[in-house]
Amino acid sequence: MGREKTKQEADLGRDKIGSLLFKLALPAILAQIINLLYNLVDRMYIGHIPNVGPDALTGVGVTMPLIMAVSAFAALVSMGGAPRASIMMGKGKPEISEKILGNCTAMLVIIAVILTAVIQFFGRDILMLFGASDNTIVYAWDYMKIYSLGTVFVQLALGLNAFINAQGFAKIGMITVAIGAVCNIVLDPIFIFGFNMGVKGAALATIISQAVSCAWILIFLTGKRTVLKIRPKNFLLSGKIILPCVALGVSPFIMMFTESILSVSFNTSLLKYGGDIAVGSMTILSSVMQFSLLPLQGLTQGAQPIISYNYGAGNIDRVKSTFKLLLKTSLIYSGSLWLIAMLVPQVFIGIFTNNAALAEFSSWSMRVYMAAACLFGIQIACQQTFIALGNAKTSVFLALLRKVLLLIPLIFIMPHIITSNPVLGVFIAEPIADFIAVCVTSVMFAVEYRRLGK
Repeated sequence: MGREKTKQEADLGRDKIGSLLFKLALPAILAQIINLLYNLVDRMYIGHIPNVGPDALTGVGVTMPLIMAVSAFAALVSMGGAPRASIMMGKGKPEISEKILGNCTAMLVIIAVILTAVIQFFGRDILMLFGASDNTIVYAWDYMKIYSLGTVFVQLALGLNAFINAQGFAKIGMITVAIGAVCNIVLDPIFIFGFNMGVKGAALATIISQAVSCAWILIFLTGKRTVLKIRPKNFLLSGKIILPCVALGVSPFIMMFTESILSVSFNTSLLKYGGDIAVGSMTILSSVMQFSLLPLQGLTQGAQPIISYNYGAGNIDRVKSTFKLLLKTSLIYSGSLWLIAMLVPQVFIGIFTNNAALAEFSSWSMRVYMAAACLFGIQIACQQTFIALGNAKTSVFLALLRKVLLLIPLIFIMPHIITSNPVLGVFIAEPIADFIAVCVTSVMFAVEYRRLGK
């Protein structure tokens, strides 16, 4: 991957680690923030539809778990395929990397067709199961039946962008997200208000924006600048190529897919013990957590191609140096986040509400919920490095450990242990699960780290 051959933004095998991580992580962080704003602006417009805004916003909110599931399937293919492509590039096997890209492209299209069919036939019933009411189902289904028609654009835009980042083209990857976000922001008011299409207009604006992003990606990955090219001859699925990619992608798939289950678990338990104010507080806390973790996710996305490429090339010293810098940077960030949450939680809470009772409730609950936030840097750095090294089994176990094996059961168990304050029991499930998960992850990664030297 020499400079003269690829003309890319970063030489993963030779550039200085510190500047290389910054160069790749900064666009990834910005892309994460842009993507979040993408969704926030969408909801803002929908919430201001005359007369029906609140019901329309609630209805579209019900679609989020289903949309997250669609995104999770893109991660199942791409988040496993991209690291493996980087590893093969590092080994000097670009032809295998291109086969991985071709197989993953074909797999994304197949999954998109299946998901579109399932949602078109069963989407309304699924939305009712996810909490849509008689008042909101019309808006939820109006949005989802149009959104699902663009599933192929969503799958390819989300999935193939990972292969752009995996080659070191972080700025191109960021531009991909930015193009879609800008298109959506511009088209939303035109379709929603200008053409008086309501939530249908919001869905149409979204799939057109994803189609534009998809076109941008396909033009790049078939052009002259890319190292890996999409070639039709690589579309024929091969078990030896696609199955290891899917196996490695199971971990991020689980992490994304279980978010909806986790959200339902928290909300039902808090509603039972604390009522609407507890559920409202959880909405604030989860929003703060989602936004505040974006820089950590961007850092790991920046580090992944460096670690994968150099692991494939046998440059173990560069792998270790990258991990150490990633861990150090992640710990500094998560420690700073924890300090703010403990000392001045109002900094976060004031962004979402000016209701005194909700703000007061959220202040103490945030201190409990984020009590172990200082450890997030360890968890994310180690878990994502397992994926970057191609360790599928361990990454799947760690993805299951924190949410499925620990957090979801603890949400329902802890209120029966802390009977004097069951709401505290629900919130304290988070730091308990985080602490146990970090301890297990640290021990497992220490073993893996020693093996790297051998």
